Amino acid sequence: MYITGWTALLAALGAIPATITRSQDIAWLWMFGVLTLAVIDALAAPSTRSIGVRREVPHAVRLTESTTSTLTLANTSSRRVRGAVRDAWPPSAGAGPNRHRYSLKKGRTQVFTTPLMPTRRGDRKAAHVTLRMEGPLRLAGRQRALPVNTTLRVLPEFASRKHLPARLARLRELDGLSPILMRGAGSEFDSLREYVIGDDVRTIDWRATGRRADVVVRTYRPERDRRVFIVVDTARLSAARVGDAPRLESSIEAALLLSALASRAGDRVQVTAFDRVERARAQGASGSVLMPVLASALAPVEPHLIETDWPALVRLIGERLSQRALVVLLTTVDIALVDSGALQAIAALQRDHHVVLASVDDPDEGQMLESRGDVEAVYTAAAAARGRIERDTVIARIRKSGADVVTALPDDIAPRLADTYLALKASGRL
Repeated sequence: MYITGWTALLAALGAIPATITRSQDIAWLWMFGVLTLAVIDALAAPSTRSIGVRREVPHAVRLTESTTSTLTLANTSSRRVRGAVRDAWPPSAGAGPNRHRYSLKKGRTQVFTTPLMPTRRGDRKAAHVTLRMEGPLRLAGRQRALPVNTTLRVLPEFASRKHLPARLARLRELDGLSPILMRGAGSEFDSLREYVIGDDVRTIDWRATGRRADVVVRTYRPERDRRVFIVVDTARLSAARVGDAPRLESSIEAALLLSALASRAGDRVQVTAFDRVERARAQGASGSVLMPVLASALAPVEPHLIETDWPALVRLIGERLSQRALVVLLTTVDIALVDSGALQAIAALQRDHHVVLASVDDPDEGQMLESRGDVEAVYTAAAAARGRIERDTVIARIRKSGADVVTALPDDIAPRLADTYLALKASGRL
């Protein structure tokens, strides 16, 4: 049961006769009468079970994009009903005005929409739908919270897709498809085409030229159908905030851009989110299906405050890969890698695959290194400098094993990793 503002207003009007008569008995009698009317009105209201409720949302929406929650009410009673309904969502769903008034005749339905603008990636579970049924006098009514289970999956933003066209243009140059290209990178013969100014004369096919009236050159392309295995580390270091978001967000952006690029290059992509166990996996998809599958798999991934089990990760990769592949580890370069067994794991992987380790730098570190304002700032700068020296030492040890290391600020890690992939592709190291 609930009371409306009309009940409060009617109760306040009791002050007039109580003031004129200067009698508390009149005031109490007035209040008793108002409350009695409210109770009778609530009992006369239709049952909340006479309203059917259905809530619908899209299966998924990308972060920073808007969508709507659609609420449908159906009057299954034999009388007219009116009241209000609240479509409740958690704050991270970014719900707009979610309280709606309704008035339904017998057998009629009414549809309401609530705008949503999610502010966090992951599964956003809706709260209860609160239904209010007014009595005939609108003084009070019945109220009930209905558990309408609804989940909206918020996909990663994939802001790094703005870097994809430039990398695809570079990929076309490697494939030998650009009209102003040099000799196509790679060693696989692709096709013949007419010579254009700028082509390497060493690529001229003299036999084909002799059969035609025009000069013809051979085009080459990098090897295709290679395997790219991407590991997104979800252990405790991925929870650290770099800039405005956890480090894990930048790793996911890098994984998405590299997957999109490798897929367009004709390689087979697998992605796993791992710490001590596998948290998410995307494999077996290719072409236009790959990115939706990958985004949906990575959407609910969150950091866990545990250490990465590197030997278990090596075993997992060994089970998934039966031939040489490019293994990309999106993790954190830190002195903690020395004691965690990561260096031994990278060396073991490097024996059978080519390993690239990508790590996000902290943008605040540069400011800490330059700060000299007071004694505390000097100590902070010294600590930052020591951390950088330790990290450089770890990077040197990783590179000594033959693996590549890519480090960049949060906004730059995705394109830097994509450039590294293209460089490996062009040099035939995949």
